Amino acid sequence: MLHRLFLDHPQSVGESYGEHFGVASRFGARLVVGGLACMVHAVLPFAFKTSGSDTVKGLHEKLVRPRDVVRDARIQQTVIDYVI
Repeated sequence: MLHRLFLDHPQSVGESYGEHFGVASRFGARLVVGGLACMVHAVLPFAFKTSGSDTVKGLHEKLVRPRDVVRDARIQQTVIDYVI
């Protein structure tokens, strides 16, 4: 039960529990900072004009883009295997 709760997801993304803790914590901290910048921007429109979108773009590059590369490589390998 504990293994399923604490280790299944980190293993599914190729990380140990400690690695996943670090990555998730850094992402969370960046989201909080970006969110705070957005809240300040709501009150002071001249401040932090692109901080929220910059945060989202940066996190997307770190999280989604590498998964897309792996997925595309698997698809390419499947196509090659099928053709051969």
